[in-house]
Amino acid sequence: MKKKKLKYILNNALGFLLFIISYYCYFLSLEKCLKGEEVCCTQLKWIKQKIKQFIISVLIIIFLIILIFYNILSKLHIIHFLITFIFFYRYSHSVFFYDHGGLNLVGFFVSIFISLIIIFILKFFFSILKIKYKYKIISIITLLSSYNVIFNPINCNDWEKGLNNTYIENDVNKYGCWIRKPKKCEYKIFQYIQDFNKLSGKTCANKNENSRENILKYSKSPYVNSFTKKFGFPLTNNEAGRKDGIYDSVLRRYTYKNLIDMDKTIPKNLSRPEYIVDFSKDPLGNLIINLNYNESLSKLRKKKEKNSPYSKNILIIYLDSISRANSIRKLKKTLKFFEQFISFKGGHHKNYPNENFHSFQFFKYHAHEEYTSINFPILFYGNKKHAKKFVRISKYLKENGYLTSYTTDVCIKDNTRTRHKLSREELYDHQLLLCDPNAPHINTITKRCLYGNLNSYYLMNYTSQFWRKYKNNRKYSVLVSNDAHELTLELIKYTDDIIYEFLNSLYNDNLLKDSTVFLLSDHGCAHPSIYYLNEFYKIEKRLPMLYMIINDRKNLNYNQQYFNIYQNQQTFITGYDIYNTIGNIIYGDNYINIPNKKNNHDTPKSPKGESLFNKIDPKIRNPKKYTNMSTEYCI
Repeated sequence: MKKKKLKYILNNALGFLLFIISYYCYFLSLEKCLKGEEVCCTQLKWIKQKIKQFIISVLIIIFLIILIFYNILSKLHIIHFLITFIFFYRYSHSVFFYDHGGLNLVGFFVSIFISLIIIFILKFFFSILKIKYKYKIISIITLLSSYNVIFNPINCNDWEKGLNNTYIENDVNKYGCWIRKPKKCEYKIFQYIQDFNKLSGKTCANKNENSRENILKYSKSPYVNSFTKKFGFPLTNNEAGRKDGIYDSVLRRYTYKNLIDMDKTIPKNLSRPEYIVDFSKDPLGNLIINLNYNESLSKLRKKKEKNSPYSKNILIIYLDSISRANSIRKLKKTLKFFEQFISFKGGHHKNYPNENFHSFQFFKYHAHEEYTSINFPILFYGNKKHAKKFVRISKYLKENGYLTSYTTDVCIKDNTRTRHKLSREELYDHQLLLCDPNAPHINTITKRCLYGNLNSYYLMNYTSQFWRKYKNNRKYSVLVSNDAHELTLELIKYTDDIIYEFLNSLYNDNLLKDSTVFLLSDHGCAHPSIYYLNEFYKIEKRLPMLYMIINDRKNLNYNQQYFNIYQNQQTFITGYDIYNTIGNIIYGDNYINIPNKKNNHDTPKSPKGESLFNKIDPKIRNPKKYTNMSTEYCI
């Protein structure tokens, strides 16, 4: 009897151990594949790869047959292990990861994990039924008493909490949309287990030893050779950027064809690079960002400053794929920065006592869909459709004297993925895209490092230079980071310090004077993951984060616009409202006289949205009209 029990325990322990190993190997395989397309198995020769898979498959199957023959492993665990093995050696490496692809298959993988947990629990109960009566009672009491110890830590008591001890308000008569609170928040169990950065011990100090060789490998440029030590990457806010496209279809090819040897004379047909990788002093490479100040452009835009906007400067920090709830969990320092101004009366800096800063948070900001390719154009074009005439908000900014900048850690012009040519008026004045072949993929589950720093560091550095060099101009900056674009919900916490230091630096140097800052996303994490079937995950992917800081003393009416935006914090809103808010900032009080978009979409006002500076009546906000996602969690 004791031998059978021991065998039963060992059987299940071995099965669970195999699952943990396969789970860890699976995610490591994703990490390896996503480090670069040349590493991914799809890029290897088919014959070589198939031989590898065949040999390993045969060895694994022989090993499993031996375990079954000696009755060491049950058939259930064999089936599970084979399925995860199939994922590991086939599906994870047979699709295009830059378009999510195989990551969507993780959902099925997670269902196996949940099934196993259920089976283990059932086996436990069945074993209780076989023991003596008095031991049954003891076992049941133990199980019930352990429930609170095991499951209470994953309650969602703090899920509704916002900044400065505020909470979601679900008074339907007053605020409309009622947000359903999840019952269990399983991330509390797995958040440390899923921190693959700690498990792998990865730091940005570990640079890529083959960085220079990698650049030379991809280079198609006539301006560099094998002796080049200082590589200049061409500007992307030029003809190469006139087509929005898939990740590397236009911009990457353009970049590789026009790399410059910075130790030689720059070709006349190319502008001075703002992105330079120097291997002359450090063989592992140093990245130098140096934004080119354009004095004539600065003067030209100054002449166009006619109307009185609500804010001289607009800064949008766009963190793809993070929910409001996860921002509270992971962006602690950044949100402390916002929290210091959360008082309705505004905040004051000791060095600038006359400057009022007001911070706002939006509890019911709702995603239109799960995908950025739909949500992104709503935010910046006021339209989700890929229309023939599709005007970006940057056109109206330029017409009103704003200088514009855009930077992202992905080699893509814009996330609209449209197929038309943009007008010259819509191009950003300054743009930095990480088209470096050494830049890590946006779906990796460990730190995205480049030449010793996180990708986000360079985005903040570039934007900071833009704000400092054009401090006397009206400015509009969009900074798009994909550090939260992964399936563990953990990676964004490593970006927290960088965002905080960036904002704090601008604030301390009085560069946020007369500015509006948006910290936002377009949807919560929508990657299939270990949480895929959990209620909290389903709710959070519909509720992205949105925070604002406003500093202004002359154009906004404290008792009108500020009060409206204060009330709208608990009202159902979408990206259409953010688009209209930006338009309202640009035109100030004149915005009310601008007609809604016509058929050619050539006005900075979306018919589906309202400016957040206006009072939005929650009673007439029907979520089904504003979103294609299920509204079961926002009623």
